[in-house]
Amino acid sequence: MSKVFSALSVSVDGYITGRDPGEGRGLGDATMLFDWYFDGDTPSKEFDGFTLSAASARVFDAFAGRVGASLAGRNTYDDSGWINGGTPHPHAPLVVLTHRPIPGERDRQTVVTTGIVDAVAAARSVAGEKDVALMGGGVVTAALEAGLVDELVLHQVPILLGGGRRFFQSLPSHVGLRLVEAVPADGVTHLHYEVVR
Repeated sequence: MSKVFSALSVSVDGYITGRDPGEGRGLGDATMLFDWYFDGDTPSKEFDGFTLSAASARVFDAFAGRVGASLAGRNTYDDSGWINGGTPHPHAPLVVLTHRPIPGERDRQTVVTTGIVDAVAAARSVAGEKDVALMGGGVVTAALEAGLVDELVLHQVPILLGGGRRFFQSLPSHVGLRLVEAVPADGVTHLHYEVVR
């Protein structure tokens, strides 16, 4: 069965966006969370235009190559401007978990309104033999609460943002993690965890 993971850039104080994110404003004042995508000289094998450090390219491409579907919540969907049919991954379709209607149909996008369990099931269905990548703090938190997450990758950028949207929201209980790998790289440290069940 496919795995469910999240691999997001995050500040040291736990934010995945800066202040005032939103439609037309992207991540607000936290674009530096993604500087490591373009600060190296090793082209990504998965994403055209990304030139990472050699260490980051190894980690990034390993996870990007596993993605068969992405699953995002509505805030991430709106903030990223995917309303016109885009997706976060160049080859994988997008499943959107939302309680608000999204008008019209878009290629490579599926809308789920019935909760995280159904959204993950839909993403697994379109992912085939590949894995599901979760995007956004709300979706990651809901999937953790439901016991659906297998792995977490924190691409930790050395900055304290002091505000924005958090990677992890309030959880009803502790979630144990086992460190699989820590990879220091230029401008980022890649922390790969397995969720302990």
